[in-house]
Amino acid sequence: MSNQKTLRNSIDFEGVGLHTGNKVKMTLEPAKENFGIKFQRIDLENSPIIPASIDLVNETQRSTTLEKDGIKIITVEHIMSALYAMGVNNVLVKINNPEIPILDGSSRFFVEEIQKVGLKNQTAPLNYVKLNKPIHYVDKETGSEILFVPANNFILSVLLDYENPVLGTQYAEIRNLDNYSKEIANCKTFVLLTELEKLSQANLIKGGDLHNAIVLVDRSDIKDEEIRNLAHLLGKDATDIKVNGNILNNCELQFHNEPARHKLLDVIGDLALIGMPIVGHIITKKPGHKLNTSFAKILKKAMKEQEKEPRYFDLTKKPLYDIVDIEKMLPHRYPFLLIDKVMEINENGIIGVKNVTMNENYFMGHFPSNPVMPGVLQIEAMAQAGGIFSLSKVEDPHLYSTYFMKIDNVKFKKKVIPGDTLVFELNLITPIRRGLVHMRGKGYVNGEVCIEAEMLASVVKDREEKK
Repeated sequence: MSNQKTLRNSIDFEGVGLHTGNKVKMTLEPAKENFGIKFQRIDLENSPIIPASIDLVNETQRSTTLEKDGIKIITVEHIMSALYAMGVNNVLVKINNPEIPILDGSSRFFVEEIQKVGLKNQTAPLNYVKLNKPIHYVDKETGSEILFVPANNFILSVLLDYENPVLGTQYAEIRNLDNYSKEIANCKTFVLLTELEKLSQANLIKGGDLHNAIVLVDRSDIKDEEIRNLAHLLGKDATDIKVNGNILNNCELQFHNEPARHKLLDVIGDLALIGMPIVGHIITKKPGHKLNTSFAKILKKAMKEQEKEPRYFDLTKKPLYDIVDIEKMLPHRYPFLLIDKVMEINENGIIGVKNVTMNENYFMGHFPSNPVMPGVLQIEAMAQAGGIFSLSKVEDPHLYSTYFMKIDNVKFKKKVIPGDTLVFELNLITPIRRGLVHMRGKGYVNGEVCIEAEMLASVVKDREEKK
């Protein structure tokens, strides 16, 4: 569980678009919580704000393009990859042309500038794509495929097998995004020599040159006339182009599997259009923008479907704390001790249980012929679960008390009645500092949310050990 982040300051970039060849200026500006990543064309009057949303993808030929109300943002994958990997959740990207600058063909300069300005922590929680079941997708036209497997963190594995002797079979993997800046960000986009003419005829790569792309020579019989044609395509003099082994000019690969690593960069950028970080292992063979974005839509749909399913808690296992343990931590006693057991405590949260019976004293008056657990007592029970979490983090918890300071965003969604088992799940909104505990919680009955709230409490040592 972590919170959203934005940039501490604005960042400016200048360059050319890989496919349009247009000179472009781009600025990344900090944005408020829950804003997301959005684009704005400042060269157009009344330009709409264009969310970086998988639902707005309209073109995937050699890059990923967003479109809203007829306005396009082209080649978004590299900047999206950098923002995702660096943990930037809210930013407005202002641009004076349709296409994101290609710079050196990687996401290196985006990452370096983000690291220079740093990130600002925000208070809103960060939501994740976290699915319970594997999902597999195959593009029947290309044979490309991609698989999601549930895991506890984000892992991405890429296999390239284009049946091409220059590329061969390559594999790349990232298990920790902390390694992105050194292992992935500086890997450039690549193209096969035999593809250049077709791409040019398709009105693409107008801004491509030997500084922002690796050209892999997949032919051994290239002739001088073809070199001249190639030079014309790239806006170069023929004498500027040299064939050095399997690569044009002196552009040495930084890694033996740099093409696979760049594909990994692209996959991250395309999946970032879901709008949430992914928790899980993604394995893909021969990925491309069409495959990536198609799968992103599938994951987003699966998330929405999963959210409709009841939340499952295993209450058959032995609790972490039973009622005897709880009484050693909390000062509350009958009739105000409202948590019966604690199933789990981790670094950021707790799962506690309240068994609601007809023997509760408040049912004598609330309401005798229609017994309903009072909402204020549901809040109190949730707070007691949060109090147990807080006290589990200190030595000698029996010498401490927790006191309410603030309650926000309380919602009651379903009544709680005798016979219900009320399961509370709370997580930290911000790390505990100076005894202040800020948590967000939900209460479930039969897996369905019946209450949710945000709470701020103070943990105070207000008792001494009895002599």
